[in-house]
Amino acid sequence: MRLRAWTLLPLVAGMMLGGSLATSPIVLVICSPGSAGNTVQAQPTLDAFAAAVQSAALWPAGSLSAIYFEQAEPGKERLSHSDAALALVSSPFFFEFRKRLSLQPVLEAVPEAGRGEVYSLVAKKGVIQSPTALSGWEITGGAGFSSEFVRSVLLADWGSVPADARITFSARPLTSLRRAASGERLAVLLDREQAAALGTLPFAADLEVVQRSGTVPSGLLCLVSSRLPKPRMDALVKALRGLKSSDAGRAALKSLRLSGFEPVDPLSLKALAGPSIPASGFKP
Repeated sequence: MRLRAWTLLPLVAGMMLGGSLATSPIVLVICSPGSAGNTVQAQPTLDAFAAAVQSAALWPAGSLSAIYFEQAEPGKERLSHSDAALALVSSPFFFEFRKRLSLQPVLEAVPEAGRGEVYSLVAKKGVIQSPTALSGWEITGGAGFSSEFVRSVLLADWGSVPADARITFSARPLTSLRRAASGERLAVLLDREQAAALGTLPFAADLEVVQRSGTVPSGLLCLVSSRLPKPRMDALVKALRGLKSSDAGRAALKSLRLSGFEPVDPLSLKALAGPSIPASGFKP
């Protein structure tokens, strides 16, 4: 059921107990289309992560659970449930569904590899000199499930992508890169980790990076449709930011390949979705 507004008495009582507030359990939905793993494989890791976060927030056991989806549609559907108060999502997912799901960015998830994400567009060497050369081509990659994200964010600084360029989703780029190297009219979008491995491919000499995007957030922790009262959200933000300060917290972060959670960078958020989106719905 939907979380009820707190009355003054339990709020004061909760503050006296150090912020441990007895409320309905909530769910953190993690969705990053194209990432590795699936819901079943990820669940043990997420159970441990949720337990570490609720402990750091001084919440009772069972207050927080987490679930992961590697595909957009089931993730979006789960976020429509009233107990899904929090979302940890990739930039393409946020761009595509922020309005429909009322996603309010609160913190940025920082990967072990460093803050921010940059996408590289890779094609057959010497073929693509400008966006107009992509006419009639296919552009594919993990970010491709949101064609408008690719056009309006990732490639916007380069120029206008032709309307007849087809943008598609592909979770595994290796086959696409092989096809591109062989001369097919195909360009492949790679995230930072994928682009770093490009030089190890046996056909790497046949490929080149023709454009790199600006930096966007690697992941955004969002409040969903104001389903979590601000005092409880503040406690969660404090707990997440403090995870990197303890051995148990660092282990929990490492299980998700993260180094920590930090305030959202307003510039990267503006680059992602424009100035109309606030940098944070909360300022703890």
